[in-house]
Amino acid sequence: MASPTDKESPARPSNFLRQVIERDLDQGTYAARQWGGSPGDAAHHHHGEPDPAKIRTRFPPEPNGYLHVGHAKSICLNFGLAQDYGGICHLRFDDTNPEKEEIEYVEGIKDAVHWLGYSWDANSTSHLYQASDYFDFMYRAAEYLVEAGHAYVDEQTPEQMRANRGDFGKPGVDSPFRSRSIEENLTRLRAMRDGQLADGSAVLRAKIDMASPNINMRDPTIYRIKHAEHHNTGDKWCIYPMYTFAHPIEDALENITHSICTLEFEDQRPFYDWLLERLGEGGLVNTPPPRQYEFARLNLTYVVTSKRKLKQLVDEKHVSGWDDPRLPTIVGLRRRGYTPEALQLFADRIGVSKADSWIDYSTLEIALRDDLDPKAARAMAVLDPVKMVVTNWEELMGAGHLEPCSAPVHPHDAARGRREFMFGRELWIERTDYEDTPPKGFFRLFPGNKVRMKYGYVVECTGASRDASGALTEVQAKLVPDTRSGTPGADAVKVKGNITWVGVADGVKAEVRLYERLFSVPQPGAGEKDFLEEINPDSLKVVTAYVEPSLGRAKADEKFQFERHGYFVADRKDHVAGEKPVFNRVTGLKDSFGK
Repeated sequence: MASPTDKESPARPSNFLRQVIERDLDQGTYAARQWGGSPGDAAHHHHGEPDPAKIRTRFPPEPNGYLHVGHAKSICLNFGLAQDYGGICHLRFDDTNPEKEEIEYVEGIKDAVHWLGYSWDANSTSHLYQASDYFDFMYRAAEYLVEAGHAYVDEQTPEQMRANRGDFGKPGVDSPFRSRSIEENLTRLRAMRDGQLADGSAVLRAKIDMASPNINMRDPTIYRIKHAEHHNTGDKWCIYPMYTFAHPIEDALENITHSICTLEFEDQRPFYDWLLERLGEGGLVNTPPPRQYEFARLNLTYVVTSKRKLKQLVDEKHVSGWDDPRLPTIVGLRRRGYTPEALQLFADRIGVSKADSWIDYSTLEIALRDDLDPKAARAMAVLDPVKMVVTNWEELMGAGHLEPCSAPVHPHDAARGRREFMFGRELWIERTDYEDTPPKGFFRLFPGNKVRMKYGYVVECTGASRDASGALTEVQAKLVPDTRSGTPGADAVKVKGNITWVGVADGVKAEVRLYERLFSVPQPGAGEKDFLEEINPDSLKVVTAYVEPSLGRAKADEKFQFERHGYFVADRKDHVAGEKPVFNRVTGLKDSFGK
């Protein structure tokens, strides 16, 4: 694993998390801990070897939906820190809620982590875990807390519990069941476990302080009854741990050192520490315990990342599915044409902090352009085609003649070779490249003006044809002889305009999907607004285009820069090379949204 001092590793900007990790490494905070080779309790680890990982982080998604760009930041952060500091990052499925989790999401999450360039394998060991494998220990921990006088079974109604909890200005009221004996609490807890009590009739609560100013410390619920089958444990359990109880236990069993969460968990940190201190006192978990650190979640303009809202967009068919290229889901970004490297670069640039802020979507697009520019092959495409006829072509070149032209695959990498295409009597050009009466600064096609057809010849526009409605149907031009690009006469005629084109003879018809941002406002649904009413009606436009021959051979997921237009990708689902070319616009050459 690379370390931050490795001369071959690029310097990364420091942040408070790096400072915490470097301090712990300098002080040897976790240097004496042992690792039992797999997650386990204190005894398991005490019989192990010194932990080969200098730090352990984890990425702990709940498998109840598809991951989005915010999760991508967390993946890059947790796996990246482990890589940089000689550590290991675990992938853990927090599957403590049996009613919302599906195997489809489990596989999607694993695929997303791998696609982003990370692995949970280290030292010939897979560090892929699921919280439900720890249910036995969690229940053991629950009984220990009851036996130590730190937990009790509460049989108030949910409404009574809510009323007695108090609020920020009023302390809570002790439950009438709080003073039960240890024996009575154990009996009722085992009745919960054995299915003798109905859903909602009882919960297990930690006994802390009903007057605490932190409401999360007012005897939080740690187990609830839920008669539901779990995708991993089946019907073995009818009681399930709350996330705030399960999360610190999972970290402790896995020997996590730095448990990195988003800021909404900051108020839960006192309970995280309280629970691990109690379990450490009982010798149940390894010490020193993990520590939780919080950073601001990603707030990205022009998208929604709420799983509920994303699911609504999919279910109500405002988008084509979870992988719709307009969604901020990782599968959507991937289909749009985003690269793992671009998302890693984006995560590095925005950094981590404790302060909430909004990141403009253009920052993500800039990272993508910076990654694609040196990689993407160039190509010509005409997205709004109209035919241009070179009226003196046959007179000068002969009937049916096609003149071979070429251009570099990449302008800054000659080793990638050249791409070939044909110049003939008929060419496809952009409709906007012609004007009858040109506005100021327009140097493209208008009667009497000369332009260079990029990589081809100079032509002089002679006029155009329109239909009865006034729509442009054809542009006419004359070839200026001996001006083909790359020949001695190419510079003999000076022109200000230089336009792209595709030959009618060898151009390939393609479906091109011009994607824009899904929402027309920076913060959809802000205030009391309905986010659905703020969907951008022009977020997708599908056009029939003509592209140069090299694009007809493009492989699915291959990225290109369409000269003048921006970056495009061969759609990974619908594109079929040589049969059905389909390209998605990834992003323009510069940010033009809303301008």
